[in-house]
Amino acid sequence: MNFRKFKYISNFPLSMKQAPSSLRTWFTIHFVVDYLFAIPLFVAPAWFLSLFGFTVIDPVTARLVAAALFAVGGISLLSRNESVDAYKALLKLKIIWSVSAIAGLLVSLWQGAPKQLWLVVLIFALFCGIWSYYFLKLR
Repeated sequence: MNFRKFKYISNFPLSMKQAPSSLRTWFTIHFVVDYLFAIPLFVAPAWFLSLFGFTVIDPVTARLVAAALFAVGGISLLSRNESVDAYKALLKLKIIWSVSAIAGLLVSLWQGAPKQLWLVVLIFALFCGIWSYYFLKLR
């Protein structure tokens, strides 16, 4: 590849560009937040969910949610130094995960879930906004 014609980084093919450092930071923050929820949800689901006002708890379902949080958060940490193309694919995954989680949580709230669940909706909405912003920025 003749690099002389690429005077500015904006002329590089997309796969050669680096993801913005702020996005890399958000991926690390996302890892921390996901693991802060996943660890207690996996180890002590009844105790952790009781903090959110739940009285009936299915530990199997709680641990499956924890596994999803481990996976999504873990890939955030493991892929923070990847190419822009990898970031774009992961942003799509994170947007789908956030939107579907928000939808499921809103349905649960509508059906009478504890009001403390609004905090989780807010967290998912915040991350969904961040992922959407960067996805549009990288297009």
